[in-house]
Amino acid sequence: MGVWKQMAEYLYLKKKDPTRPKSQWIGYMHGINRISLLIFIFCLIILAIKLLF
Repeated sequence: MGVWKQMAEYLYLKKKDPTRPKSQWIGYMHGINRISLLIFIFCLIILAIKLLF
């Protein structure tokens, strides 16, 4: 699976693949990845603001 496709699924920009196997642990892993991706984007925004001002 492509990186951009997976990131779009994490950020709810794209529907999840219904044929993908479901597991409780995979759900936890995707949740943690989603949180870390959102924190990373938030930090990039803060760094861009600090750089501009």
